[in-house]
Amino acid sequence: MPTEIEIRYFAAAAEATGVESETLAVSPAELGALQDALVERYGEPMQRILRSGSFLVGGVVRRDRATPVAGTVDVLPPFAGG
Repeated sequence: MPTEIEIRYFAAAAEATGVESETLAVSPAELGALQDALVERYGEPMQRILRSGSFLVGGVVRRDRATPVAGTVDVLPPFAGG
């Protein structure tokens, strides 16, 4: 059964989607399935962001596609500086 995830987009990710947040259903409830759904929905602009960006899951930065997801996930584009 798909899991509904609230996704919040920041900076370039928000520009690529045209929204600051939305809810998507993903199955399995893993980061990889969410990434695939985002690329399918938003195409190449989102794919570029995901190549070097990251996700905030449960308050922790994650990039591993096998990471379980639930609740809210933040999509963070790469940021300049350090």
